[in-house]
Amino acid sequence: MSPHKKRAIKLRYAGYSYGMIREKLGISKSTLSDWLGKIPFVPNQEVIKRVGKARLKSALCKQHLKFENIKKMKAEARVEIGKLSRRDMFMLGIGLYLGEGSKSQEQIRVANSDPTIIKLAIRWLKEFGIIESHHLRVAIHGYPDHDIKELIKFWSQTLDIPAEQFIKVTIDKRENKSSYKKRKLPYGTAHLYVRSGGTLASGTTGLHRKIMGWIESSTKQI
Repeated sequence: MSPHKKRAIKLRYAGYSYGMIREKLGISKSTLSDWLGKIPFVPNQEVIKRVGKARLKSALCKQHLKFENIKKMKAEARVEIGKLSRRDMFMLGIGLYLGEGSKSQEQIRVANSDPTIIKLAIRWLKEFGIIESHHLRVAIHGYPDHDIKELIKFWSQTLDIPAEQFIKVTIDKRENKSSYKKRKLPYGTAHLYVRSGGTLASGTTGLHRKIMGWIESSTKQI
């Protein structure tokens, strides 16, 4: 977990509002909502003094209704999804690659800042692309406030891919990037590649063409 996120969580548990945490850390409210949305808000005296009891009562009521609705919707969703079949996993991976994968240059690449997406891509590629862990390579795109060693450590441990298979870390140093943007992605973006090394029967080119065929066959039926 990044230092910014750790501090934001600590401040939320200490009873600070999103607005006040944003003032202290310079992090956008949308990012704070992603990080802290599941933490119940119990305002401290500083917040009560600034906002007022009437407004806080309304906000806490809305929060309670939100949490109850989220709980209800997730329960309904679990029932509707049920247990995924192998076919379900196959189609889920095709949808993932359609949205996040490379379609050009006949290279297999999936990029995302969400570890869950990258882990799903790895599982899908292994299960349906006939690849092994040693075929995977990872590049990371980060920002100036990132520690390169920490980025590699996080993604290596999260994806269970040795650091030796990380091919590069690119730091975005463009000056027009806002501080909110930099802190929004605590571990940057991971770019997952497949490298054949002469050990894939069809090579990465053939596998990419097969994936494009899966996508084409699927989307033509819509």
